[in-house]
Amino acid sequence: MKLLPSTVWTRFLKRRLPTSLWGRSLLIIVLPVLVMQVFVTWTFFDAHWQTVNARLSEGLAGDIAWAVETYAEDPTPEGLDTLAGRAERTLSLSVAWQEATSLPENVRRGPIGVVDRALEAALASRLDRPFWFDTTRYPNYIDIRVQVGDGVMRIIAPRERAVATQAHIFVVWLLAATVLLMSVAILFIRNQVRAIERLAAAAEAFGRGETRERFKPHGAREVRAAARAFMDMRDRIQRHIDQRTALLASVSHDLRTPLTRLRLELALAPPFKRASAMQGDLDQMEHMIDEYLAFAQGEAGEASEMHSVADLLDQAAEDARRIGATVEVDMPETLTVNVRPLAFRRALANLVGNAAAHGDTVRLSARRLPSGATELAVEDDGPGIPEDMHEEAFRPFSRLDASRNQNRKGVGLGLAIARDVARGHGGDITLDRSTLGGLMARIRLPG
Repeated sequence: MKLLPSTVWTRFLKRRLPTSLWGRSLLIIVLPVLVMQVFVTWTFFDAHWQTVNARLSEGLAGDIAWAVETYAEDPTPEGLDTLAGRAERTLSLSVAWQEATSLPENVRRGPIGVVDRALEAALASRLDRPFWFDTTRYPNYIDIRVQVGDGVMRIIAPRERAVATQAHIFVVWLLAATVLLMSVAILFIRNQVRAIERLAAAAEAFGRGETRERFKPHGAREVRAAARAFMDMRDRIQRHIDQRTALLASVSHDLRTPLTRLRLELALAPPFKRASAMQGDLDQMEHMIDEYLAFAQGEAGEASEMHSVADLLDQAAEDARRIGATVEVDMPETLTVNVRPLAFRRALANLVGNAAAHGDTVRLSARRLPSGATELAVEDDGPGIPEDMHEEAFRPFSRLDASRNQNRKGVGLGLAIARDVARGHGGDITLDRSTLGGLMARIRLPG
């Protein structure tokens, strides 16, 4: 479908405009101020400065016409001396006569054509003789020459006689006021954005499971209200998590008591045919209780520490070798990550345990991504999981028996716990096809 020009322009602006609240707020302040400044400056120069220059040029042209006509009436050396004296005293004009010369052929104009155009129009309207002028040769004066007979009358006039030289003061004051007002606006915007950033940082820390003290809300009334609402919500969620954890811990404790009695009675009972099967059922029940409790707790209260990725992978590889898997560890560089060690080791152990349970060879690797994040990969040569069931595999209590007979010993919480831990660290876990032919689980942690 062909996009309309307005749609293309809108998308172009969206890609180019700032994406942060700070940038957009600054743009809201800066853009109107710049537009206003350009409009006011343009209006000033167009409606005022040009008019003043035109009036000044007309006055100067009238004085030059008077001097030329006066000399034409009495072209004697005495008349020239009298004219030059009067022009110097009353009009601030320096008049000189150049005998048997002509006007220069080269024409020099200044970078701002307004002055030259106004002076040329004024001289053309007052003089009926050829003339030439230069506004660029002298910084503070204008050189004007008029052809009179076989000679040239040269007149040096102060620049302020034809140009409003103080016009730039208006622009300077306008710029100074703009900078001052924008500085004040930027300070206020920075304070408002900083309050929102604190709120975002607190929400991000809570999402990672970090426990922080209540921060004092700052900023505008709406921002403070949002911060207070977040803190109340955080406290309610934390109370719910604590209650759920305490409930499951209590249930776990209550269930362990009869399990212990059953183990004791089974150990004291005379040997019988179903003893080993009953022992296996008890082990499985205890393992299920441990998984339920670990999933509920999430080990979120643990402090984060810097750990070597090589040590984490080596420990996971050693655990996989104990259950008979062939493990390869690929560590091309030394990497460290900031993790909660117990929680992260449990997540890594779940992934490695799944790989070892469904494949004969397990490969562990890690690398630093260009974005600064760290990626750990766990691969196996097992049957894998169909791509359309990757997300299903992360759901709690999902067993995927048809594809991998996953978590045959557990209850389908291994991948759910691992993803919960990864997301609690600000990262995630994704599944893909391994080069070994089985499944690849990628753990990405922020840098």
